[in-house]
Amino acid sequence: MSDIDNALQKAIQSIPECVAGGYVDLESGMLISVKTVDSHPGEVLDMLAAATAEMFQGPNVVAIEKMFKKARGVEDDGSHYFQEMIVNSDNLIHVFLRAKSSPEQVACFVCRRSANMGMALTKARKVMPEIEALV
Repeated sequence: MSDIDNALQKAIQSIPECVAGGYVDLESGMLISVKTVDSHPGEVLDMLAAATAEMFQGPNVVAIEKMFKKARGVEDDGSHYFQEMIVNSDNLIHVFLRAKSSPEQVACFVCRRSANMGMALTKARKVMPEIEALV
C-alpha cells in the first residue's frame, strides 16, 4: 500500500463517521488515491475526479471566482477563491478541501450525515498537511 493510501486510511479513521476518502488531481482529472470502508463500483469512483474538477474549476465557478475577486479589489493572479466545499446529501456529508501546497489537488472525505459537520471539517483540515506532503 502506498504512503498516500496509508494517509487516507488514517484520515478516514480520525474523521468522525468517515466512510471514504479520496485525493484528486484537477489538472489531469485523475483520482490519485481512494480508500473506502465499503466497495463501490469503479464507475462511481472514476466520476469522483471529474465531478470534483467540475466543482472547483467549471467555467461558471471560475467566472464567479473572478467576479468575487474583482468586487473585493483582489488582483486576479490565477489563484483560486474557493478553497473548501461541503456538499450534503440525504445520507452523507461530502467535504472537499483544496491543497494549500498544490492548489490543483483536492481531498474529498465522505461522512455519514449523523456526523458532527464542524468536527468532520476540523478533522479533515487537520489531516491535510500530512496528505499533501506525500504527493
